[in-house]
Amino acid sequence: MTKLQKTQTVQYLTSEFKDAAALIVCDYKGLSVKNLEKLRHSARDLEFKVQVVKNTLANLSMKNAQYPDLELKETNIFIWGNDQIALSKMVAKFAEENKEKFVVKSGCFDKEKVDSDHIMTISKLPSKEELIGMLLSVWTAPARYFATAMDNLKKQKEQE
Repeated sequence: MTKLQKTQTVQYLTSEFKDAAALIVCDYKGLSVKNLEKLRHSARDLEFKVQVVKNTLANLSMKNAQYPDLELKETNIFIWGNDQIALSKMVAKFAEENKEKFVVKSGCFDKEKVDSDHIMTISKLPSKEELIGMLLSVWTAPARYFATAMDNLKKQKEQE
């Protein structure tokens, strides 16, 4: 990699990391290319980005984007996007499917450092769509109960 390519990579990653609400760093040692492509495909479907980056370039990019130091060591793959819960769910599911070969190390949510336990806890939360569905269900419950009560009253009057 030439110095120009490294500079361009750092500039690109800096701008990407600045715009991201969530960044997760994982170890992918021993993972097959086929499984890496599955990860990239599922990330692409959810509009997340996945990239293997040299630690020195990643550290420079994260420093430029004002992220805390994640103490990067060994092999790392970076996954980032704007939806913390969906990103956590995707990474947790992939880690579960590829135990010991894909390990969640740490990450940053809203530029705050989080550990793997926090990421796994976030992955268990309901998604935005699920929360909206729950809220709509609560809002429509009184109308449903009223309609059911009126229907029951109508049936009772017809029987009399």
